Amino acid sequence: MLLPLAPPSRQDLIHALAHAGSTWVECATSDLGSVARGKQVHADDFVSAAGCRLPSVVWGLTVSAGESAEVFGPLLPKTYDDVHLVPDLTTLAKRPGRAQECTVICEPTGRLRHAGGEFDASALSPRAALRRVIAGYERAGMAALVAPELELFLLSRSAQAPGLEAALPSPHAPVQERACEAYSLERLSHFEPYFDELRTQCQALEIPWSGHAHESALSQFEVNFHPGEPLSQADAVFRFKRLAREVAARHGFLACFAAKPFLDQPGVGTHWHVSLQRRDRRGWPHVFATPEGEDSAALLHFIGGLQCEAAAAMALFAPYDMSFDRIRLSDASPSHASWGHDARSLAFRIPASGASSRRVENRLPGGDANPYLTLAATLSLGLRGLTQAQPPQSGAAESLALPRSLPEALDALTRSQALRELLGDPLWALFLALKRHEHAERSATANPRQEWDLRHLIELA
Repeated sequence: MLLPLAPPSRQDLIHALAHAGSTWVECATSDLGSVARGKQVHADDFVSAAGCRLPSVVWGLTVSAGESAEVFGPLLPKTYDDVHLVPDLTTLAKRPGRAQECTVICEPTGRLRHAGGEFDASALSPRAALRRVIAGYERAGMAALVAPELELFLLSRSAQAPGLEAALPSPHAPVQERACEAYSLERLSHFEPYFDELRTQCQALEIPWSGHAHESALSQFEVNFHPGEPLSQADAVFRFKRLAREVAARHGFLACFAAKPFLDQPGVGTHWHVSLQRRDRRGWPHVFATPEGEDSAALLHFIGGLQCEAAAAMALFAPYDMSFDRIRLSDASPSHASWGHDARSLAFRIPASGASSRRVENRLPGGDANPYLTLAATLSLGLRGLTQAQPPQSGAAESLALPRSLPEALDALTRSQALRELLGDPLWALFLALKRHEHAERSATANPRQEWDLRHLIELA
């Protein structure tokens, strides 16, 4: 059991703020949907409190700001008791464009009481769940390198028209994309001011941007990251999604990570590339390939572990009803837990690569998935496959079919002992309750896609 994040010493806090030259500190934490929640506090108060306090209600809110009776009382305190946000000083950085302000990623700690007893607030943290998985790899003598590919739409909409359309590069620009211009450098150049500012802000926060392009849907783009260790990469995606939306708002349009804004266009994915290395590098370090360049047995076992629990993991990889529009109307989004080499229709793809860069690409997660939960599930299930020598399954067998709806995925998550153990009971139960409440709320509307999906997910997913 991994302990909650330990509060930094007063001396370390003072030194970090002096180095940053900051008077104000933004304490940011991820809710279950990866929306950044927190506070801005004065540096003196930040040092005095070794972070800040935040009401526990944050972890019980739905994406529509709902407060479910199935959550408050049974799973979280009705009194909205405060938790302590403990900063991870390795993530502290100047906030781009804010001369006197820095930002730091925090995790919750502190005892919380509910109808079933009490637990530490760290059990609600998606980031802490990922740290537990990384610790498991350390005990197994391995380390992971991961790299995400993030797709997003740049969109416009008005109060007068409920529909969405391709963004104008600037409010009065005379040009607008009317049909998909896949990989168009000219269309990409129209948005250079946006991507230049976004890239500059990413550099300030050490987000490892490695390139971007127009993708294969109307007004859709993709940003790639250099490989890195899992926790820093999940932090980077958490920060990137927020930056992309904030910078887009300043340029007069929306950056959208919702899974399927247009039913007639490809959806939005966040694909994760994963490779494993042995921590003892005296021998051949690469877990997924032999020195001769062949796929290793460990690679196949890793994929087998992913396949065994893929149906349940879809609740994490596709956390909203709209997410399953991306699966049903696939446009190369996988509908089975398939695997193989190179084809982009596969769930678990082995890209063409040399022995030292052999990797698995998990193509199931949508752009709306929480990066901490996505990586925690991917790495945990892969490690489980490794330790159990789980062989992969081939073909399009019914056993490989993925859920076609959010309720199906939630039912599979309810039955999954492996993912329950990964998340821990507090986070597992809370995730299920929140997602079932969101599904019921959406189902109660006359036009779920228009009144719920496009209202709540376009700016928050």
